Formats: sequence, structure tokens, C-alpha cells
Amino acid sequence: MSFVRVERRFQGPERSGNGGYVAGLVGTALAARLDDSHVPKVTLRMPPPLQQELELAATAEGARLTHGDVLVAEGAPFDSDFLADATIDPVAPEEARAAEAAYRGLHNHPFPTCFVCGPANQGGLRLQPGPIGAGRTACTWRPAADLGTDGLVDELFLWAALDCPGGWTIDLDGRPSVLGQLTACIDARPQVGEECIALGRYLGEDGRKTYTASTLYDADGRVLARAKHTWITVDPAAFN
Repeated sequence: MSFVRVERRFQGPERSGNGGYVAGLVGTALAARLDDSHVPKVTLRMPPPLQQELELAATAEGARLTHGDVLVAEGAPFDSDFLADATIDPVAPEEARAAEAAYRGLHNHPFPTCFVCGPANQGGLRLQPGPIGAGRTACTWRPAADLGTDGLVDELFLWAALDCPGGWTIDLDGRPSVLGQLTACIDARPQVGEECIALGRYLGEDGRKTYTASTLYDADGRVLARAKHTWITVDPAAFN
């Protein structure tokens, strides 16, 4: 058992934590206890509170993040075959950089303070996933030095970076959504300062839920991480 805080730098909407970052807190704690046949599936149960002491408990059977008696998020082992088709075909860095110019969040972002992709978060990852054809996004990411230890990016921030490239395959202008569930696998950690490529892919929707996938590559074209997401349509005003 340990205690964690989601500092304001790591927010998503104005008054709650970024979904990918919070899922990473739970997912990395659980992943350390799993064998290769399982990956963490993390479900967010409420908007994660900012700047509050949260209790994180993890065993091989699962993980729970709580605020007092309230469940914030929980993780469960899931069959790793679930991510077998999550890997998105890579694109050249030049194509990913070109896509950033069409990133819709620069001008009409439902949550501009988002740690991963918010233009108003100066301490964020600053990802700008732009479209590269129907249902796909791409962007570059050069992790800052404070995101790693021993020269490598911490797994927690790889979970975060897997978040929004999937989200921006949705029409977030017309269908504002927040992360409800993230299932991820970290295959390798890149060097801090290394240019990486982040990709997203739309998978489908059902009512208020939208399903997407994302993949991170390093500068040599090696898969760093893969994920699948479930997004929930919301009213952004509820978070402001």
C-alpha cells in the first residue's frame, strides 16, 4: 500500500486528473505483479481528484486507487491477447510532424489544460495528434528529461502518452469524451529526449462509449507501448 497525489500539472479537465496518467499510476503498480500472459486493464470510476492524498493498493489479483472510502480507479489482470491487434502500422516522422499542423485541439479543445495534449498546460507532454486519413492520428513526442530516471522515460508517462492519440480519432469537438478504461502493455522504454511517434486508431462506438487504440514507436521504429481505450461522452461543463 502507498499514497499518491495527482498534482495540478497532471490534470485532464480543469478539476480532475488526466485519465492516462491516473490509469498509469494503477497500471504500473499492477503490471509489476503480472506475468507475460496478462496486462493491466484499468477502469476509472470517477473524475480523479487533484492534489488529494489517494491510497494505492496492488496485488497480483488487482489494484485499487481510493480517496477515503470512494473508489477512484481499479485495475485487473487481463489476457494479453486482447492487445494482439492493437499495434498500428507506423508512419515516417515527417508524416507525423506534418499531421500536427492539423491538430484540432490547438483551436477548439474541450479540455485545454490536459497534461497530455492540452495547449494551455505548459508542463504537459504537448502531444498534437493530427489526422492521417480516416480514423487515424499521428504526432511526434520528445520526452523531457524530468519524465525519466537513468536516462529512460518512466513507464507511468508512457501510459499517459498512450491516452490522447486515441482520443483525437473521435470528433472531440462534437462528441467531447473522457477516458473510461485503458488496457496497456509497455514493451520498452525510450531515452529521454528521443523523438518518438504516437499513433491512434478509431475502432467503433456504442451509445455513449467509443473504442480506440494507440501505439508508441521509438526513433528506430521499435514498438514501445500499445493500448486500447474506452471513452465516455460527457458534458465538458460538468468538469469546469
